[in-house]
Parts: sequence; C-alpha cells; structure tokens
Amino acid sequence: MAWFFSETEIQSDTLLLSGENAKHAKVLRLRAGEAVTVVTPSGEQCECEYTDENTLRVLSRRQCENEPDVFVTLYQALPKGDKMDYIVQKCVELGISRIVPVLSARCVSRPDEKSLRKKRERWQKIALQAAMQSRRGIIPEVADCVSFAQAARLTAENEATIIFYEMGGAPVRDILTQTPRTLGMFIGSEGGFEEQEVRLVCGNGGKAATLGKRILRAETAPLAALSIIMYQTGNFD
Repeated sequence: MAWFFSETEIQSDTLLLSGENAKHAKVLRLRAGEAVTVVTPSGEQCECEYTDENTLRVLSRRQCENEPDVFVTLYQALPKGDKMDYIVQKCVELGISRIVPVLSARCVSRPDEKSLRKKRERWQKIALQAAMQSRRGIIPEVADCVSFAQAARLTAENEATIIFYEMGGAPVRDILTQTPRTLGMFIGSEGGFEEQEVRLVCGNGGKAATLGKRILRAETAPLAALSIIMYQTGNFD
C-alpha cells in the first residue's frame, strides 16, 4: 500500500496529490481503485482510494498508531563522506523522532555553512522517503547543525539523555529503568568523543552508556543504540 504525508489537514473527502507526493504516485504507477494511506501533520491516518490522476477519495480516518511512545532525538557527530545519509535513512526506519547533526571535537568532516544547508536539505528528503517506506506517523525533523556545546545545552529539553562512549559506561537497561517521554542520545563520529565532552553531557544530567566490548563503526553505532533503546522501552513489541 502506498504511504503519503499531507502538508495540511484534510478537511474534505477528496485530496489532490502535488509536489513530491505527485512524483511518488507517478513512480508507483498508481491505478484507479488502488488503496493509498495519507497521514496529516496532526497524525490522522486517512485510508483513501486512488480515483484518477493524482486524486484520492478519503474512505476512513483514524489516529496513526505507528509511532514509538518515546520521542528520541539523535545528536549525531558528523561522520565522513556520505555516511550521514545512511544514518538518517536507517534511524528513521527504526523510529527516531528528530536528528540534530553535531560538530564535535573529533569530527573530520567540517563543511561550511553553504554546504551544510545543502546537506540538511538532502537529509530531510531522505528522512521523508524513509518515513514513507517505513509507514511512520511523522516525518522526523533533521535540524540545523550545532556545536557540541549547543547540543549539550539542548539536552535540557529531554527527560533523559544518554551519551554512548567507547571508553565505557553503563548498559542501557540499567539507565532506562523507566520509559521517558523524551530521550536524547549522543553518538560520536569516527574518532568518538573526548572525555571532556562526555563530562559536559553528564554534567547536564546525561548518562554515559556502553554498546559492549566491540568498537562499532560511526554508521553502525546509532543503529545499534537506537535498536537497544526501542527494545528496552517496549517499542519492538
């Protein structure tokens, strides 16, 4: 079944697909009578029927139940090359709610402001496509890139914060004894985090966590960490 996101609430019983949705419908080669799902900004899931070129008829409505019950923000230190594309795509599939790119001390990749704007636009498009593929109830936001100090301050928005540190920490199961409504998770770039960065996050109420004895690649660590969090909070049930 095709899965779309509407930029506005659907007030009538018909909907005209436009922009990226129209392009996606063309790629899918939708035909009259095919079932289509459209999710609105408020999370309303509308079951529709494709009638003719880019036009849908709304058949039923209900609240989308595909979202995790914990809002997880990934603070990802910028990795080299195009690894961030993969991280965004797979984390959206796994249930991330927001991604904040971070420039940490050991980041080799340090694009200028113009390049960052272009990259963010691409990452947001990847997030949209991954949300459609995995049938999410929201399109996770890819925020502007921030410094590590800014990211550490942003953790005040979360009920709990975990920084995954290659030099050791507590198992996630020992940190998440209860499920928070909002959770921040820090993942380093290829060089990991400096000790002072870990202290800064922990000084703002965060906890250092381990992903085990093996050192994971920069693009593997966020997927492993998020999977553990989703499992620990019951969002893989």
